[in-house]
Amino acid sequence: MSTGTRRAGTAFADLRADFDRTVGSVVYATMTTVDTRGRPRSRVLIPVWETEGETPTGWLGTFRTPVKAAHLAANPHATFSYWSPAQHTASADVVATWDDDPGVREHVWELYRRGSPPGAGYDPGAYWPGGPTDPGFHVLRLEPWRIQVLRAHELVTGRPPRIWRSDRPH
Repeated sequence: MSTGTRRAGTAFADLRADFDRTVGSVVYATMTTVDTRGRPRSRVLIPVWETEGETPTGWLGTFRTPVKAAHLAANPHATFSYWSPAQHTASADVVATWDDDPGVREHVWELYRRGSPPGAGYDPGAYWPGGPTDPGFHVLRLEPWRIQVLRAHELVTGRPPRIWRSDRPH
């Protein structure tokens, strides 16, 4: 099996449209990390997502706050959860790593400007007026190892969520 493809479960292509629809309509995700004592910390942010082949990748343009940096240095696992009042949910369990490559920063900047998926994103210049080279603009690469989608009609009929799992080590 190639890197990023499914392992005993749903192919990402089978839930991508619903994942993109939920992300694009909700926009804001709750990001949860844990500290060195195992205590969770949540914050609300806007990641952007793209898919190459069967492999989704998330990106987070963010400030490198001391708490976020310390949590991810100790444990790079994070969860991004989306919930809409229509009872559509999506969550991505990821390994998050800082990526300071100038080309990546420009790429992520453009993903935010155009909305990826459509509906998600914003003009990052409102937060980082210096553009993708602004010293306060940092990028987290989000490599999902598990993505779960549950739409309202599935919830009310008792259908289990659809889950994609990566075969990448996590």
